[in-house]
Amino acid sequence: MKKLKVGIVGVGGISEFHISGYKRNPNVELYAFCDINEQRLKEKGARHGVTRLYTDVNEMVKLEELDAVSVCTWNSAHAPCTIAALNAGKHVLCEKPMAMNGEEAEEMLAAAKRSGKMLQIGFVRRFGNDCAILKDFVDNGDFGEIYYAKAIYTRRHGCPGGWFSDKKRSGGGPLIDLGVHVIDLARYIAGCPKPVSAYGVTFDKLGSRPEVKTRPGEYKASDAGVTSDVEDFASALIRFENGFTIGIEASFDMNLPGENNIVILGTKAGATLSPDLKIYSTAHGYMTNVTLDMPTALDFNGLFEREIDDFVDCVLTGRASNAPAEDGVILMKILSAIYESARTGNEVKIDC
Repeated sequence: MKKLKVGIVGVGGISEFHISGYKRNPNVELYAFCDINEQRLKEKGARHGVTRLYTDVNEMVKLEELDAVSVCTWNSAHAPCTIAALNAGKHVLCEKPMAMNGEEAEEMLAAAKRSGKMLQIGFVRRFGNDCAILKDFVDNGDFGEIYYAKAIYTRRHGCPGGWFSDKKRSGGGPLIDLGVHVIDLARYIAGCPKPVSAYGVTFDKLGSRPEVKTRPGEYKASDAGVTSDVEDFASALIRFENGFTIGIEASFDMNLPGENNIVILGTKAGATLSPDLKIYSTAHGYMTNVTLDMPTALDFNGLFEREIDDFVDCVLTGRASNAPAEDGVILMKILSAIYESARTGNEVKIDC
């Protein structure tokens, strides 16, 4: 079988997970790198044995033999880089969030449809072992009707700083960076219903608190002197046409311990996903608590590799993606509605 020639656009931190996944896949040749930071580009090229190095994505995608690219840039470059690659006839795996807003996401989807190439979005939590186990129970009817989910991704002290703090490049703070993961995961577990409205609030009360000391191993806060113009906390209620509702909380900084969890409420059972999957139900008139006799905590070992393998398999076989661009558009419309609601103080309708 012909190996898939893959390029990486943006060789910063997240790209290492993509690079590792591609290097482990026997059907892939890591073929080219692109980054506007020339020094970092050369260092990554030397580290991974990639000699085709570009500082302009439009030049890289001119390579006729290049089959696909991963877009791992900051958020404001997702749309232009993805559209350039699709227009050049390349398949694309674009990191989350798909874009800066719903309008950009729709333009990306339109480019994919015009090109006939696949656009997959980096909803990596869909490929988690914990998600797979919970989905098995949900899809087999053990939860009945799922009517509510609580999606939480909060850090006590963990603004990444740099472009993450710059709204022009990031599009926002913890909602668009962290909340996107758990909103998508909750919606995916519930069967991907159609959203109809959102009511949200955002706060910038603490900033990134660079003066607060961080314990070894904890997420490093924004560097001192780095200006931040994104929210440090966000919360919202998202309503769907079947009555399902998601409550979301996301933070970079707050005066409580951080948490990363999904809570599911169904008519037959409920569940918490973290730190281990626990299912709460009833049997014969008794309340029952179920734990599995196997590891159920999210395991990052192999997580991105499964995502990359899925992308590669979709490109090679032509099957539909497990994280399609259409779902990315819906997520961006949800996020845009939450930010607009926070700005206006009103519930915002979502047109999907």
